[in-house]
Amino acid sequence: MDLLTVPIQKPDDVNLILGQAHFIKTVEDLHEALAGSVPGIQFGVAFCESSGPALVRASGTSPEMVDLAKSNALRLAAGHAFLIFLKNAYPVNVLNAVKAVPEVCGIFCATANPVEVILAETEQGRGVMGVVDGVKTRGFESESDVAERKALLRKFGYKA
Repeated sequence: MDLLTVPIQKPDDVNLILGQAHFIKTVEDLHEALAGSVPGIQFGVAFCESSGPALVRASGTSPEMVDLAKSNALRLAAGHAFLIFLKNAYPVNVLNAVKAVPEVCGIFCATANPVEVILAETEQGRGVMGVVDGVKTRGFESESDVAERKALLRKFGYKA
Protein backbone atom coordinates (compact mmCIF):
# COMPACT_ATOMS: atom_id res chain seq x y z
CA MET A 1 0.00 0.00 0.00
CA ASP A 2 1.18 3.49 -0.84
CA LEU A 3 0.10 6.64 0.99
CA LEU A 4 -0.11 9.83 -1.02
CA THR A 5 -1.52 13.31 -0.74
CA VAL A 6 -3.48 15.09 -3.43
CA PRO A 7 -4.05 18.82 -2.97
CA ILE A 8 -7.46 20.12 -3.98
CA GLN A 9 -7.07 22.81 -6.61
CA LYS A 10 -9.59 25.65 -6.30
CA PRO A 11 -9.86 29.43 -6.09
CA ASP A 12 -9.61 30.86 -2.56
CA ASP A 13 -13.22 32.10 -2.57
CA VAL A 14 -14.74 28.69 -3.41
CA ASN A 15 -15.96 26.34 -0.69
CA LEU A 16 -15.84 22.58 -0.96
CA ILE A 17 -17.37 19.52 0.62
CA LEU A 18 -15.59 16.17 0.34
CA GLY A 19 -17.50 13.05 1.24
CA GLN A 20 -18.12 9.41 0.48
CA ALA A 21 -21.29 7.86 -0.91
CA HIS A 22 -22.21 4.47 -2.33
CA PHE A 23 -24.42 4.51 -5.40
CA ILE A 24 -24.45 5.76 -9.00
CA LYS A 25 -27.53 7.96 -8.39
CA THR A 26 -25.56 9.99 -5.81
CA VAL A 27 -24.85 12.74 -8.36
CA GLU A 28 -28.53 13.28 -9.17
CA ASP A 29 -29.61 13.15 -5.53
CA LEU A 30 -26.88 15.55 -4.40
CA HIS A 31 -27.82 17.91 -7.25
CA GLU A 32 -31.45 17.95 -6.10
CA ALA A 33 -30.49 18.44 -2.44
CA LEU A 34 -28.16 21.34 -3.25
CA ALA A 35 -30.49 23.07 -5.72
CA GLY A 36 -33.31 22.93 -3.18
CA SER A 37 -31.23 24.33 -0.31
CA VAL A 38 -30.24 27.85 -1.44
CA PRO A 39 -31.94 29.96 -4.12
CA GLY A 40 -29.45 30.87 -6.86
CA ILE A 41 -26.77 28.49 -5.58
CA GLN A 42 -23.87 27.87 -7.96
CA PHE A 43 -22.31 24.46 -7.53
CA GLY A 44 -20.62 21.55 -9.18
CA VAL A 45 -20.65 18.00 -7.88
CA ALA A 46 -18.55 15.06 -9.05
CA PHE A 47 -18.63 11.44 -7.89
CA CYS A 48 -15.92 8.80 -8.40
CA GLU A 49 -17.68 5.63 -9.49
CA SER A 50 -15.82 2.59 -8.17
CA SER A 51 -17.15 -0.29 -10.23
CA GLY A 52 -18.21 -1.00 -13.80
CA PRO A 53 -16.78 1.68 -16.08
CA ALA A 54 -15.41 3.58 -12.99
CA LEU A 55 -16.17 7.02 -14.39
CA VAL A 56 -16.39 10.46 -12.80
CA ARG A 57 -20.10 11.32 -12.79
CA ALA A 58 -20.91 15.05 -12.57
CA SER A 59 -23.67 17.64 -12.45
CA GLY A 60 -24.27 21.19 -11.28
CA THR A 61 -25.62 24.65 -11.95
CA SER A 62 -22.31 26.33 -12.83
CA PRO A 63 -20.09 25.03 -15.66
CA GLU A 64 -17.06 26.50 -13.84
CA MET A 65 -17.88 24.63 -10.61
CA VAL A 66 -18.69 21.40 -12.48
CA ASP A 67 -15.33 21.53 -14.29
CA LEU A 68 -13.57 22.16 -10.96
CA ALA A 69 -15.35 19.20 -9.36
CA LYS A 70 -14.62 16.89 -12.29
CA SER A 71 -10.92 17.71 -12.54
CA ASN A 72 -10.34 17.33 -8.80
CA ALA A 73 -12.37 14.11 -8.61
CA LEU A 74 -10.33 12.55 -11.41
CA ARG A 75 -7.11 13.54 -9.64
CA LEU A 76 -8.40 11.83 -6.46
CA ALA A 77 -9.73 8.76 -8.33
CA ALA A 78 -10.84 7.33 -4.97
CA GLY A 79 -13.71 4.90 -4.74
CA HIS A 80 -17.10 6.48 -4.09
CA ALA A 81 -15.62 9.85 -3.10
CA PHE A 82 -17.61 12.94 -4.05
CA LEU A 83 -16.66 16.58 -4.25
CA ILE A 84 -18.98 19.57 -4.16
CA PHE A 85 -17.71 23.06 -5.03
CA LEU A 86 -19.87 26.01 -3.97
CA LYS A 87 -20.30 29.65 -5.00
CA ASN A 88 -23.05 31.90 -3.56
CA ALA A 89 -23.33 29.56 -0.60
CA TYR A 90 -21.38 28.16 2.32
CA PRO A 91 -21.18 24.55 3.46
CA VAL A 92 -23.23 25.44 6.56
CA ASN A 93 -26.10 26.36 4.18
CA VAL A 94 -26.21 22.90 2.56
CA LEU A 95 -24.46 20.42 4.83
CA ASN A 96 -27.58 19.02 6.51
CA ALA A 97 -29.22 18.52 3.11
CA VAL A 98 -26.10 16.75 1.81
CA LYS A 99 -25.88 14.51 4.88
CA ALA A 100 -29.59 13.64 4.51
CA VAL A 101 -29.05 12.13 1.03
CA PRO A 102 -29.50 8.38 1.65
CA GLU A 103 -26.39 7.39 -0.33
CA VAL A 104 -24.06 9.67 1.67
CA CYS A 105 -21.94 7.58 4.04
CA GLY A 106 -19.89 10.41 5.54
CA ILE A 107 -18.26 13.80 5.15
CA PHE A 108 -14.49 14.25 5.35
CA CYS A 109 -14.48 18.07 5.32
CA ALA A 110 -16.46 21.17 4.45
CA THR A 111 -14.28 24.26 4.08
CA ALA A 112 -12.88 27.13 2.05
CA ASN A 113 -9.38 26.38 3.37
CA PRO A 114 -6.62 24.77 1.34
CA VAL A 115 -7.15 20.98 1.50
CA GLU A 116 -4.85 18.03 1.00
CA VAL A 117 -6.53 14.64 0.70
CA ILE A 118 -4.61 11.71 2.16
CA LEU A 119 -5.14 8.62 0.02
CA ALA A 120 -4.18 4.97 0.34
CA GLU A 121 -3.50 3.23 -2.97
CA THR A 122 -3.48 -0.55 -3.33
CA GLU A 123 -3.56 -2.86 -6.33
CA GLN A 124 -7.37 -2.70 -6.15
CA GLY A 125 -7.74 1.08 -6.11
CA ARG A 126 -7.69 4.18 -3.94
CA GLY A 127 -9.45 5.21 -0.75
CA VAL A 128 -9.61 8.44 1.23
CA MET A 129 -7.88 8.06 4.60
CA GLY A 130 -8.45 11.63 5.74
CA VAL A 131 -7.76 15.27 4.99
CA VAL A 132 -5.52 18.13 6.00
CA ASP A 133 -7.93 21.07 6.24
CA GLY A 134 -6.13 24.42 6.48
CA VAL A 135 -3.02 25.14 8.52
CA LYS A 136 -1.58 23.95 11.83
CA THR A 137 -3.20 25.56 14.89
CA ARG A 138 -1.00 28.33 16.28
CA GLY A 139 -2.26 28.89 19.84
CA PHE A 140 -5.21 29.99 21.96
CA GLU A 141 -7.66 32.77 21.19
CA SER A 142 -7.41 35.95 23.27
CA GLU A 143 -10.32 37.99 24.61
CA SER A 144 -10.08 40.25 21.55
CA ASP A 145 -10.13 37.17 19.29
CA VAL A 146 -13.32 36.00 21.06
CA ALA A 147 -14.91 39.42 20.49
CA GLU A 148 -13.91 39.39 16.80
CA ARG A 149 -15.32 35.86 16.35
CA LYS A 150 -18.64 36.83 17.95
CA ALA A 151 -18.87 40.02 15.89
CA LEU A 152 -18.19 38.13 12.67
CA LEU A 153 -20.91 35.55 13.42
CA ARG A 154 -23.40 38.34 14.04
CA LYS A 155 -22.32 40.21 10.91
CA PHE A 156 -23.05 37.07 8.85
CA GLY A 157 -26.40 36.62 10.61
CA TYR A 158 -25.54 33.30 12.31
CA LYS A 159 -26.13 34.70 15.81
CA ALA A 160 -28.45 37.38 17.14
